[in-house]
Amino acid sequence: MLNSRLKTILRELMAGEGPISGTYLANMNQVTSRTTREDIKKLSELLNENGATIETIMGKGYQLMIQDDNQYREFLKTMFAEESNSEKLPRSPEERIAYIIRRLLLSEDYLKLEDIADEIYISKSTIQNDIKEVRKILLKYDITLESRPNYGLKVTGDELKLRFCMSEYIFDRNEPVTEVYLDSVSQKDSDKVAEIILKEIKSHHITLSDIAMNNLVIHILIAYKRIKTGNHVTLYKQDMQEIIEQAEYNVAKEIVQKVEETFDVTFPEVEVAYIAIHLLGTKLLTQSSDVVEQVMDQSIIDLVKKALDRVEEKLQLGISEDKELIMALRLHLKPAINRFKFGMNIRNPMLEDIKNNYPLAFEAGIIASMAIEEESSTKIDENEVGYLALHIGAAIERRKLVSGPKRCIIVCASGLGTSQLIYYKLKSHFGQYLDIVGSTEYYQLHQYNLQEIDFIVSSIPIPKKLPIPVIEVNAILSNQDLGKVETLVLEEKHEMTRFLGKDFTFLRKQLHTKEQVLEYVAEKLGDIGLIDDDFLEAIYEREDVAPTAFGNLVAIPHPITPKTNETFLSICTLDKPIMWAEKPVQFICFLCVKKNSQEDLQAMYKVLGKVIESRRLVQQLIKASEFEDVVKVFHDID
Repeated sequence: MLNSRLKTILRELMAGEGPISGTYLANMNQVTSRTTREDIKKLSELLNENGATIETIMGKGYQLMIQDDNQYREFLKTMFAEESNSEKLPRSPEERIAYIIRRLLLSEDYLKLEDIADEIYISKSTIQNDIKEVRKILLKYDITLESRPNYGLKVTGDELKLRFCMSEYIFDRNEPVTEVYLDSVSQKDSDKVAEIILKEIKSHHITLSDIAMNNLVIHILIAYKRIKTGNHVTLYKQDMQEIIEQAEYNVAKEIVQKVEETFDVTFPEVEVAYIAIHLLGTKLLTQSSDVVEQVMDQSIIDLVKKALDRVEEKLQLGISEDKELIMALRLHLKPAINRFKFGMNIRNPMLEDIKNNYPLAFEAGIIASMAIEEESSTKIDENEVGYLALHIGAAIERRKLVSGPKRCIIVCASGLGTSQLIYYKLKSHFGQYLDIVGSTEYYQLHQYNLQEIDFIVSSIPIPKKLPIPVIEVNAILSNQDLGKVETLVLEEKHEMTRFLGKDFTFLRKQLHTKEQVLEYVAEKLGDIGLIDDDFLEAIYEREDVAPTAFGNLVAIPHPITPKTNETFLSICTLDKPIMWAEKPVQFICFLCVKKNSQEDLQAMYKVLGKVIESRRLVQQLIKASEFEDVVKVFHDID
């Protein structure tokens, strides 16, 4: 019924708050004004039969007028039915929500929920649920939905915030710059803008990452579209002055001048300042380490130290002194602070991969971001947490490369001869993989710094609870004794089972929501005295920062700060999956770390990472009907 040019014109007319010029519509479709006049004539004839008309307003352009709302809505249903045959109709909840946001953002007028529901063939109850999620997402941009009886919904908010949100939702966010399409901007225009930016930043020695480049192209194209329809960004005068004084402002002026010449459009000064914010917020410093040290703000240096100290305090990753990490975070945070200040969130296309493949690094990223938020009074979103996690993940991997052999100490009560026997047996069996620091009697064990030891091999029972594992062996080591040591020296795979317990493992439960799961397990843990009253509140607080559903049916909820006197894992599996922040979840592992813990939990984190990655392991755990089945699955992880 409608070809692509007519759809583009209709979308523009629907989205515009006033008349749209013929030249503008011609540029959108990359055709002549004469062709556009013919297209308008065809579209007008079709609309006249379907409750609407296109009015020609002298000197201003064309405007869509709707006479019969119901008839026009039926027409839209037919049009979108065509699109659904081309697999364009949103199907998943995420696609629907993105579609609804796009429709709301592109509309300059109120939208009725039933109209949108009709367009995408969903029920009233479904779209009402979707709107709840839409409101949550828009609030992140400080955008609200204004509701007006008999009119519907309309987005309201600062133009700058609307722009950021549009850049996220109007484009296909998974495509590179050269393949990005705005409903009303051609690929040819995208390429032109990208070419202008590349030329200018190269001549001024500004380096932009691919992601930053992609975002800047998108934002300029949106600026172009919205200037054409009379919308401009508003900035406070004091912010303007601060931006004008930056060197990047002059680069932005040159970019804007070239865009103006290319597209025959005039950008007001605030739009130049806006693009300068992009350059300030996304540039990467390329100077040598020495130069960076000299020019780096002390506030950034302090911020990085506080963030890494907090990560070390909570997770004991041993990376707080990693110089490469420190420098990477300083370089990252300097431009990021500008993004925070102006409420500018850069999309992280790797976010889901980071969460799924580096859950420990992502958790560290959340801890670091919370420390940064406290110090800088800014709000950091999940995308930014993902970038912090990338740097931290690299440091964790570096530490693995230089961690060297495991270190142990032998505790013995039968004299030097027995300890020597154990020493030589261990050395001959494990060689370079084990560094035996020394041997001692139990009463002298306090002389050793246990923070530098990975585990203890003891031929006597040690009654005192120690912060590191104790492997009790016979004075004459058997194969079984060597097997116990091997689990810590080589793979540490069996250490996981010491954190499990039958009393706090709950299998095949019939629970239907995230809240039911959290409350059920919290109640059970409370009954056996493992948690305090504020445990559940701390779990919810952590979920508010970023949901702990990692994909592959796995969620690993945990309190935002340690709340238990022991480190343990409480496992809950479900008969059927539930939705947990838009992801199906059936295996839930409550991670409870001891307050002020000095334990080395790397092995546990490693095993949890393997569970998150493996469909086979998750299916085995979901099918387990006895605690012993769960233990066996973890025991067999290699």
